[in-house]
Amino acid sequence: MNHKLLLKIARDAITEELSGKNIIDKVSLLKENPDIFEKGAAFVTLNKNRDLRGCIGSLVAHRSLLDDLIANAKAAAFDDVRFLPLTKEELEDIEIEISILSEPKILKYSSIEDLKEKITPLKDGVILRHENRQATFLPQVWEQLNEFEIFFSHLGQKAGLAADVLKLHPEIFTYRVESFSE
Repeated sequence: MNHKLLLKIARDAITEELSGKNIIDKVSLLKENPDIFEKGAAFVTLNKNRDLRGCIGSLVAHRSLLDDLIANAKAAAFDDVRFLPLTKEELEDIEIEISILSEPKILKYSSIEDLKEKITPLKDGVILRHENRQATFLPQVWEQLNEFEIFFSHLGQKAGLAADVLKLHPEIFTYRVESFSE
């Protein structure tokens, strides 16, 4: 996978939205890079001065990697409810990070201790699901929340659940990512 090309596509998608002009030529891309037309799931993270400025992605591959990347780049820039939409003036200060996700796999566990033994910090992305609530953290989040208890407490809160969510024995899925940035 050509990382530079994927980063350019993400930046071009945001630029298209800001300028109202078509930049991405899918026909040329298909001829030169047919692999990006296969199904893929990607997260696009935007950082400004090393601070999060937007992050949106797909957990499951449901469209081509190209379409997923374009949609999630635009969503991270303009639809992340935690931030105001990105402005033209900010674009040059934005660093783009892309994470290509593997297929999530359910992780069977019998207790919190068992889960702790089965999770690999810095490698496992985690999806926590309980009843109709769900949240995920990419593996990179372990860098900030590097203790198991703190990681899952924040993940539970992100899902709108209590900090001690693991007492409810939620469903846990893990995935790995191929991550790269500008």
